[in-house]
Amino acid sequence: MPLIEVSIARGRSPEQLRSLIDELHHAAEKAVGAVPENTTVIIREIEHEHWSRGNQTIAERNAAAQ
Repeated sequence: MPLIEVSIARGRSPEQLRSLIDELHHAAEKAVGAVPENTTVIIREIEHEHWSRGNQTIAERNAAAQ
């Protein structure tokens, strides 16, 4: 019974998130023979101000790029 958790920066469309869920389900089926009804996918969307790398948030990087 796979549990797949993904953290991703907020900003994807509902269609993109649905596609991600679909691809993750297919990957679990292919990789470990998971049964779709027993696979759980959780997507956590993180605000740009709450996600940083190299001591700079995504929001700060985006603002600096403009």
